[in-house]
Amino acid sequence: MIRSCVTIALVNDIKTGPWIFWADLEQGMAKASELGFDAIELFTASAAAVDQIELASLLAKYKLKLAAVGTGAGKVLHGLTLTDPSETVRKQAISFISDMIAFGAAFGAPAIIGSMQGQQGQDRSQALAWLAEGLALLSHQAKEKGVALIYEPLNRYETTLFNTLEAGVNFIESADLRNVKLLADLFHMNIEEADMPASIRAHVRHIGHVHFADSNRRPVGNGHTEMGPVASALKEMGYEGYVSAEAFPWPDPDAAALQTMKAFKQFFRD
Repeated sequence: MIRSCVTIALVNDIKTGPWIFWADLEQGMAKASELGFDAIELFTASAAAVDQIELASLLAKYKLKLAAVGTGAGKVLHGLTLTDPSETVRKQAISFISDMIAFGAAFGAPAIIGSMQGQQGQDRSQALAWLAEGLALLSHQAKEKGVALIYEPLNRYETTLFNTLEAGVNFIESADLRNVKLLADLFHMNIEEADMPASIRAHVRHIGHVHFADSNRRPVGNGHTEMGPVASALKEMGYEGYVSAEAFPWPDPDAAALQTMKAFKQFFRD
């Protein structure tokens, strides 16, 4: 069964980013619950930034699940990536993500590696070796804690590593990263994929999470993405996971959340 999810960001430095609710964890969860979302996707400054006991209490109170945790603050706040030329920085990146894996796994939620993958630099083969090494270590840690590790192909303006599902699949298979799943972000896919539904159909067994946003990264219904065929591909191919609104809070968080739930019901429930 495909389940609905909405993003909550608690990092002041990323307030221009594509997250629906901001700053107030309980308020965001209360609104998510009221609108009927199944889960939240959480972006925090670090694994220690949210008290786990408090989070567990709030999840129970509002009858929500934790779908995933983002690791982007490691890049935004500290400049950490898995492909940095500095071995020290790479080790710090692995440590940061390891902590996020443990934080999410306490709630059965995977960690997402997006911006922390970094760039290829001048030597692509070396960057890919570092990426494979980091993902292998981190995916093993995630497996030990009972969760997958989510790797996100980004568009060409955000990374020079992998930009499509096919490229991501080829990489994780060649590196034998068996506990790594891909994040199918519909905003990035709109830029990079020649045929979004076809790409989903071809690679659905590798998809572990979906980001639900329109072509302009506003909530679905405010751009030009043809969401019907995309949703049909996910449903027909048996995807069972979350579609999470990683979208701009346009025109405001409440309206964005309401539109997201309206779109979710239209494409995945009707």
